[in-house]
Amino acid sequence: MSQPTPPHDGGDRTMTYGKEKVAVYRTYATPLTGIREIPESSFDGRNNTLFGLDVRVQLEGEEFLPSFSEGDNSKVVATDSMKNFVLHHAGEYTGATVEGFCSFIGTEFLETYGHVDAIEVSATEFPFDEREVPTEDGFEPSELVFRVSDDESGYGQIRLDRGDDGPTIVEQTSGVTGLELVKVSGSSFTEYVQDEYTTLPEREDRTLYISLDIFWTYEDESEALGESPRQYVPAEQVRDIAHVVFDECNSNSIQDLLYQIGQRVLERFDQLESVSFEANNRTWLAERDDLEGNARVLKEPPRPTGFQQFSMTHDDLSDDE
Repeated sequence: MSQPTPPHDGGDRTMTYGKEKVAVYRTYATPLTGIREIPESSFDGRNNTLFGLDVRVQLEGEEFLPSFSEGDNSKVVATDSMKNFVLHHAGEYTGATVEGFCSFIGTEFLETYGHVDAIEVSATEFPFDEREVPTEDGFEPSELVFRVSDDESGYGQIRLDRGDDGPTIVEQTSGVTGLELVKVSGSSFTEYVQDEYTTLPEREDRTLYISLDIFWTYEDESEALGESPRQYVPAEQVRDIAHVVFDECNSNSIQDLLYQIGQRVLERFDQLESVSFEANNRTWLAERDDLEGNARVLKEPPRPTGFQQFSMTHDDLSDDE
């Protein structure tokens, strides 16, 4: 998780407030169907029988200045009211995606409160796993019982301003967060700067363990909502691309791995504008490597840990196309 960004000094005034950690759960939401399949993933949609989100709402508006400067709350929408607004309107959302939900909540909010200039709504999915139960034909997924999962989560963030024709999306970010991947062999780290501060030995073949968040933006922000399913990029497919590239590629660093994942994502989805990463190196250290074959005994690394951030666009594919 990246460090929080403090309010900036100088330039335009920072003046926002909102509500976060709004947990909302919806049963029997609209299924996500009709998406385009890709070679790296078996994901072809989700039934959304259980649709859960951790929502954050942030408001902006010049009308809020007196609440800061004079203690005048006459234009303040209480953050508790924001929470109730999200919970109520979750029952009216007819779409199937995290980003669509964020856009829907933001639009409804701007249409309800005319003194709000802009709103940013973001949400992280609560992942649930289907559980299999016995049937006459063997084990099949239950239609009723789910397991609360610790797996990766889809993410969406939408910012809306007041346009001439109503609320307009001006910024969008989609993502998949919380990936934790381990590759037992086929990764290396060599030929880096060697000087008086270097104590890390080069490794021709290591067990690589990373945590990873991947984010992407669309050329046309409206395609993030999922209203045209074949143009929608599901978090599950981006996750699966990361798995496949990690398996296929013998990378010489985490940076190299991120670049190869980004290339594959942009090759598969030409509707995207950019893809970006935040990775953390949690690679285990060898305690014993004198065992037979490729067997090793590994231990947790000490703190501090390394991290990598990187973003890329279709311009990074130009030399390979």
